[in-house]
Amino acid sequence: MITIKNLCKTFQMPDGNKLEVLKDINCEIEKGEVISIIGPSGTGKSTFLRCLNAIDPATSGEIIFNGEDIMAKNVKIDKVRQKMGMVFQNFNLFDHMTVLENVTFGPIRLLGKDKKEAEDEGMELLHMVGLEEKADVMPRNLSGGQKQRVAIARCLSMKPDCILFDEPTSALDPTMVSEVLSVIRQLAKQGMTMLIVTHEMKFAKDVSTRIFFMYGGNIYEEGTPDQIFNNPQKEVTQNFIGRIRSFNFTLTNKEGAEYDKHSNDLNEFSMKYGFANSYYKLQTIIDEVSVHMCDWNGPIDINVAYSELDYSITMQFLMHGQTTPVLKEGDDNRITQSIFSGICDNVTETMKPEGSLLTCKISI
Repeated sequence: MITIKNLCKTFQMPDGNKLEVLKDINCEIEKGEVISIIGPSGTGKSTFLRCLNAIDPATSGEIIFNGEDIMAKNVKIDKVRQKMGMVFQNFNLFDHMTVLENVTFGPIRLLGKDKKEAEDEGMELLHMVGLEEKADVMPRNLSGGQKQRVAIARCLSMKPDCILFDEPTSALDPTMVSEVLSVIRQLAKQGMTMLIVTHEMKFAKDVSTRIFFMYGGNIYEEGTPDQIFNNPQKEVTQNFIGRIRSFNFTLTNKEGAEYDKHSNDLNEFSMKYGFANSYYKLQTIIDEVSVHMCDWNGPIDINVAYSELDYSITMQFLMHGQTTPVLKEGDDNRITQSIFSGICDNVTETMKPEGSLLTCKISI
């Protein structure tokens, strides 16, 4: 469906220098493939998508889409964009139109459909994305997740052969990410060809037929999700895939201003990396360890590590001076056992010279 040969993109900088963002990219995308494009920020992922449908025209190379070189001078790029739709991270809805008007504008103006036919099809698409009841609502009255689902329905209204998604969840509150990703999963099951720039690693692993890992303006490594996520061949890819976000702090008291500060910092950490819904679980475990389990013969070093690959959190508590295990059997510890079993996938304890090391694994 899409063949890309020697694609390059260079920007002219204000100081007169040139910045080469894309460097000799070569790849092929087959009909029905779902390709997730991952990699560090600033490596050309979004620019690559924008070059594919000439929002940012490439500097050189070839882009063959359905047998036509869309970089040729005589190509009708508006016709190309009808078949290669794009969903942006900031929605780009028409604020002065209702949801249904947003979805029907393209089919009426560009495809020549009559209003009734366009509205009937538009309502079907809104039903598909779960927003049929919002047809007459203005975009300003929608949540971010709802706006993005409208943007997807609007894109689908043009009956594209391929859809480009440019970080479709990056502008959303973490609580709204799943509703957008579920729509994209549905499209993948229907066989829609898609290229998705995303930072959602678990989603990319689950939904993709192939992964492009971009680095240094090129496709640095590519392969199936299993190859890229479980057996990457290059060191840079390995370092990126193994990315862990960590937050460390030390408690010297189980209450007071210090405790409150660390609780607030942990909440901000959870919001920053998109697992705010799990904050209460983390705080419950911290409360249980510090209030009911630790003997407080010394400080508690706490490490919270979030893995973007499998959406898991590992919490470690090093309780200095703890000479006896805190994981105990018996009726007097039944409440603690119930709390840990309800929140954690597994819990282990290791006795070290400096104290007890408790490790909890939590899925989010």
